[in-house]
Amino acid sequence: MSFSLGTILAQLVIFLLLMVLIAWKAVGPVVAIMDKRKKYINSQITTAEKSREDSQKYLELQKEELDKVRRESHEMIEQAKSQANAEAKAIIEAAKNRSDLMIKDANEEIGLEKEKAIAAIRDEVADLSVMLASKVLEKEINPKDYSNEIDQLMKQVGNQR
Repeated sequence: MSFSLGTILAQLVIFLLLMVLIAWKAVGPVVAIMDKRKKYINSQITTAEKSREDSQKYLELQKEELDKVRRESHEMIEQAKSQANAEAKAIIEAAKNRSDLMIKDANEEIGLEKEKAIAAIRDEVADLSVMLASKVLEKEINPKDYSNEIDQLMKQVGNQR
């Protein structure tokens, strides 16, 4: 293998020309594509970070809204419970008032019936007294007969009840 200076120089010049040609036609576009790709990736990373920040803000907002809705629903439940308790108390009070009124009416009716019964007994006692007096006046009574008449009268009063 022999090396000639002319061949080496020719190869060196061809190699350098190829390098320049490759740099001009291949490397420039590849670098431009790489720069474009780098810018695209950087913009995607920036967009992703911005989206993540936006979603984080939205998540916080949603958590606040959820807490607000929970508080409002709890307040509504408590308000409904207190309203139900108030209505229950009102219903119980109305029922108590109604039962008191019914008891009062029943007591008045019992009192009236009692007075009617007493009046009826008085009338009956008066009738029996008149009947006893008429029997006494009809015949002469000795103490033994009088005692028998009173016993019979008491039996009649007892049977009529």
